Amino acid sequence: MLNRLLLIYALLLAGMASPSAAAGGDSYTYANYQQVTVSHLHLDLAMDFQQKTLSGFADLQLNWLVQDATEVYLDTRDLTIERVYGKQQDGSWQTVPFKLAARDAVLGSKLTISPAFQPQMLRIHYSSAPEASGLQWLNPEQTAGKTTPFMFSQNQAIHGRSWIPVQDTPAVRMSYSARIQTTDQVLVVMSAPNDPATARDGDYQFYMPQPIPAYLIAIAAGDLQFKAMSEQTGVYAEPYILEASANEFASTQAMIDATEQLYGEYRWGRYDLLILPPSFPFGGMENPVLSFITPTVVAGDGSLVNLIAHELAHSWSGNLVTNATWRDLWLNEGFTSYVENRIMEQVFGSDRAVMEQALSVQALKDELQVLSANDSILHIDLQGRDPDDAFSGVPYTKGQLFLMDLEQQFGRDKFDRFLRQYFADYAFKSIDTATFVNYLDKNLLQQYPGVVSLEQAKAWIYQPGLPAGTPEPQSDAFTQVQQHASNWLAGNSELSSLPTASWTVHEWLYFINNLPLSISPEQMAALDNSFGLTTSTNSEIAHAWYLLALKTGYQQVLPQLEQYLIGIGRRKLIIPLYKQLASTPEGLAFARAVYQQARPGYHPLAQGSVDELLRN
Repeated sequence: MLNRLLLIYALLLAGMASPSAAAGGDSYTYANYQQVTVSHLHLDLAMDFQQKTLSGFADLQLNWLVQDATEVYLDTRDLTIERVYGKQQDGSWQTVPFKLAARDAVLGSKLTISPAFQPQMLRIHYSSAPEASGLQWLNPEQTAGKTTPFMFSQNQAIHGRSWIPVQDTPAVRMSYSARIQTTDQVLVVMSAPNDPATARDGDYQFYMPQPIPAYLIAIAAGDLQFKAMSEQTGVYAEPYILEASANEFASTQAMIDATEQLYGEYRWGRYDLLILPPSFPFGGMENPVLSFITPTVVAGDGSLVNLIAHELAHSWSGNLVTNATWRDLWLNEGFTSYVENRIMEQVFGSDRAVMEQALSVQALKDELQVLSANDSILHIDLQGRDPDDAFSGVPYTKGQLFLMDLEQQFGRDKFDRFLRQYFADYAFKSIDTATFVNYLDKNLLQQYPGVVSLEQAKAWIYQPGLPAGTPEPQSDAFTQVQQHASNWLAGNSELSSLPTASWTVHEWLYFINNLPLSISPEQMAALDNSFGLTTSTNSEIAHAWYLLALKTGYQQVLPQLEQYLIGIGRRKLIIPLYKQLASTPEGLAFARAVYQQARPGYHPLAQGSVDELLRN
């Protein structure tokens, strides 16, 4: 295995095709990628759980685009750079000077490397800091098994630079290889093909042949075991949740098959899932070959597997065709949300797909009431803010609605052909919004004139809010839920008459989300006594119920809410609860007391968000 990987690495260093760079520039990188790009990255790192560091060296294979350029600018954040070497044409290494600039709060520190020649490769010896924003280190007692430490990365949007000196922009794509050495207590996995039969020996090798941006490089290590779900798919997880996860996500292969029928070949080989500890700050992260998944979607009934469909959909929209800058995030997330819903329709039927559409649109409309007009634009101007601020319901659901509108206007057959060709034409490339608009105009709008004008398409992308005529998904199931709820609230029926035994999670969410804030404490208590909502084991239902309880003053949830906030770190679920708590003096005091216990177990990204909410 080692010899094969070293041979592959040597062949890669002999010469690679340059990745596609974005037209224009990315304001969230120091990299001079218009002059030189990294075509391959090799990492040789020691993982130290005691010091909470990764240390070793990174080899950066360079593709020079400008004849007389010699300087290389890289992105770093809180890295200690020890020394830098450049590889000359004759294969010898030479020490080269470098300078690490002062730290910018958003961008980190610019690393300027100044050889007097154009090196084929740079070798940078460095170490990460224990507080690296892109890594979380968990002590054994913070894991389910209590015996083995755990660590995982989260590079998106620009956190890769906190553990790799790299051109940290989605405009630059690179293949990568790695050797990771650590304790043999843990199994290390990366966003590269992982061999389920790998021996736990503390010395791990990886090779990702497809060119990907830095934000998709990922690593994790812990007491991981593997269980196959099909010949192509499987789950890595801690033992306590392995069987449940494999059962929960058994539909993954059917999702792959459905997406290939719709949008073409899955180009990444295997597709595995890694179930992370509850502190993982997101629902999922689409790291290629190995999606990182929150355990909060292991519900026991497959009710939340649309998240798996979403991360899988990124294998076409996001990982295969990638946004060139974080202003273009909607090209990743809007397309992925659309493809996700098409997968759900194909595998689970149109009724479920429409319910999920309706819930997403309702959440977006609620969010638009509090977002600034600028933040409701698909091609968002972040105005120097952290690119993490680009993540809201806008790039996801407004982007999805735009594509749904195009589908409805042109018809599904025409739009599917367009989308399939788009994924093929820009495979393994990074593009910006202007490039997409031109492609859309040439390959769809002009092909079928008089259906949708270029001005109408641009209004979706460049104007705030939702255009007139935005699709309004309607679920018959939700209409019935609303009728039952209205009858009960008006006193015309008893709770026992609600047909909840047949309700899906989606119907429960619609029911809770649409209860009026004027609901009485007695009615809240009746609901709780009848259906045990405060003790729900479904993370989404519990979240919706706790949020309603806080808004209506139903104090009985507080003990369970405390455990909920301490037990999980998924930002989508905890941030709205902390925000609502912070809206009253009593709630703020409760939130601060709970957070004092919860904070050590949260990921740095979650810590930063909650710190900001509870600061005042």
